[in-house]
Amino acid sequence: MKIGFYAGSFDPFTIGHLHIVKVASRIFDKVIVGIGVNPKKTRRFDKIKMKNAIEKLLKSENVDNFEVITFDGLTADIASEYNTNFLIRGVRNGIDYDFEENLALINEEIAGIDTIYIRAGEFGAVSSSMVYELLKRNKDVSKYIPKYIIDVIKE
Repeated sequence: MKIGFYAGSFDPFTIGHLHIVKVASRIFDKVIVGIGVNPKKTRRFDKIKMKNAIEKLLKSENVDNFEVITFDGLTADIASEYNTNFLIRGVRNGIDYDFEENLALINEEIAGIDTIYIRAGEFGAVSSSMVYELLKRNKDVSKYIPKYIIDVIKE
């Protein structure tokens, strides 16, 4: 069984993240979406509520080969615990690629797990940070945030 592990803070989960999961679900037998902690950021939205919303969203999008988890610690260690074959990373641009490639080298060294990149495509301009900035300024983010996730960010 081919298992991919897609980790992020998903704070909040955007249409770009959804795109990556949908593509990954066609490549892998199972996709684990891991909501982790980014020590450089303060969490803005409750990760258990986000987990539940992501599960509802993926079911509504007819993605049925996934599991959503929350975790603390190194992505590579958690991915190993779940016997994943690949780490999945979304790439919006060359800056993302350079950053992700450095992480991929370390993760491969630590856990022996390779990384697969999935292009963000038309969603390349969307980031959780950008969405949060718009939210702080009371702007409409409904075209960047999928159904079910909007409920979490309104709370």
